Amino acid sequence: MQAPSLALSTATSQDTAPVVPALRFSQVDLTYPDGTVAVRDISLDVASGEFVAIVGPSGCGKSSLLRCASGLIAPTRGSVQVDLSHLGYVFQDSTLLPWRNVQQNVELLAQLRRIPKEERNELARSAIELVGLTGFERHHPRRLSGGMRMRVSLARSLTIDPRVFLFDEPFGALDEITRERLNDELLSVFQSKRFAALFVTHSIYEAVYLATRVVVMSSRPGRIVAEHVVPFSYPRTPEVRFSAEFSRVAGQISSDLREAIA
Repeated sequence: MQAPSLALSTATSQDTAPVVPALRFSQVDLTYPDGTVAVRDISLDVASGEFVAIVGPSGCGKSSLLRCASGLIAPTRGSVQVDLSHLGYVFQDSTLLPWRNVQQNVELLAQLRRIPKEERNELARSAIELVGLTGFERHHPRRLSGGMRMRVSLARSLTIDPRVFLFDEPFGALDEITRERLNDELLSVFQSKRFAALFVTHSIYEAVYLATRVVVMSSRPGRIVAEHVVPFSYPRTPEVRFSAEFSRVAGQISSDLREAIA
C-alpha cells in the first residue's frame, strides 16, 4: 500500500516560502454525541487550484470531513483552517427551493449576503451561463432533470466566488451518461475558476478523471491510508478514461481501498 504523503508543498521561488493551503485539516478527530468515532487523525492540505477527491467505504467519515470543513460541525480534536466567507458546498441533493425558479434559486446565497439586487442578478446570470442553463432561468425545479438541478446547485455556489469548493457525492444519484457529462462540465468550471476542490465520491473512475490527487480512507473510524497523484494534465478529454495509465492508477486505488476495508 502506498503511504500517504501529507507534507505541505513548498514554493520553488527564491525565498522558498511555504505555500499556504486554501483548506487544511490538522490531526482532526470527530466523535459524535452517541459515541460514534467518525474519523481519526486526519491531516490533509488542499491548495488553491488543486482538485482532491476522497474515496472510501460507506460510513468512513468522508461526508463528516466536509461538514467539519464547512463549519457545520466542530472536530473533537485538531483543527480545520479555511475561509468560510468564500466557501461553496454542493450536497448529494440539489437542495433547491421548489417555489423559486432557476434564477431565484441561484441568487439565494447572494441575497442572504445582502448583495444589491442588480449585482446579484448579474452574478446569477453569469453563473447560469457558466453551467450551461441559459434559457432555463424561469423554470422551477420540478420541470428540471436531476442533472439540471445539480447544475443549479453548482451555479448557486458560484455566485459567491468560492475559493474552496466542497462536493459531497453530487452526481451519485444520476445515470452514468448524465454523470459523465456533468464531470466534464465541472472540470470546465474548475479550469475557469481554479478554486480548491474537495470532492467525495464512491466512484474510483470519477475520482481519477476529475482529481489532481486521490485520497483513500479506511473503514470507520476513517483514516487516510493512501494518496495517489493523478498524472493527467488539464484539460482532460473523455478518452483518457480508456488509456492504460488511467486503468493503472484506478487499479492501484482499488487495491488500496480493498486493503483498507479488509
